[in-house]
Amino acid sequence: MGIINATPDSFSDGGLIAGPGAACERATAMLAEGAHLLDIGGESSRPGADPVSIQTECERVLPIIEILHPLGSPLSVDTYHAETARRALTAGAAMINDITALRGDAAMASVVAEAGCDCVLMHMRGSPRTMQDAPCYEDVIDDIRAFFEERIEFAIGQGIAEEAIWLDPGFGFGKTPDHNLAILRRLREFTRFGRPILVGTSNKSTIGAILDTPVNDRAEGTAATIAIAIANGADCVRVHDVRAMARVARMTDAIVRA
Repeated sequence: MGIINATPDSFSDGGLIAGPGAACERATAMLAEGAHLLDIGGESSRPGADPVSIQTECERVLPIIEILHPLGSPLSVDTYHAETARRALTAGAAMINDITALRGDAAMASVVAEAGCDCVLMHMRGSPRTMQDAPCYEDVIDDIRAFFEERIEFAIGQGIAEEAIWLDPGFGFGKTPDHNLAILRRLREFTRFGRPILVGTSNKSTIGAILDTPVNDRAEGTAATIAIAIANGADCVRVHDVRAMARVARMTDAIVRA
């Protein structure tokens, strides 16, 4: 999954994509480099980020969807706003990537169910603005597992097909570096749900904390997390550097999935 952030303040690539034309150029390159789907975001979810209005989010993402849809690649939209999701799906998106797992907007579940699209349910403690305020768990894996059980049950109860549900343990969302490493180490425990597992580790602060590197110098650390995630059951990885990480994914698949 290649990341297309139409935001000025995302932690890794904020401000790099200024308008639909730049997004199309970036997306075309990502598809050529090995991306199977593209995730478009109009609101930063970095730690401490402030929310933006639905109107602003739509102004950022809808023109990009309209210009990318003819390319034929599945498009995901990173949003927790039902109105943004509804308009994005109408414009050609095929998936909703909701960091709140359908908790951020009471209307989101019905929008997803009516569209019959895929959706990602992600675990997050708090909100982007507060999630890194001393996150604490008795057992982070048990907490995420219980969360997935409840959210899957809720989604199905709202009319979302079980086959449409993806799970994301939320690496970096309300977790310390130790929590994040535990997620990668024990990722296979989430395969019990029989749903695709999405992992997003690309360039995140845990890598910087361990390697003592800035955000633009975390390629090797990202590669290590992706290889381990795939070896431990991940079905999709969300990345900024598609060219390099697609190669890591293909090599890891060749070893562990024969």
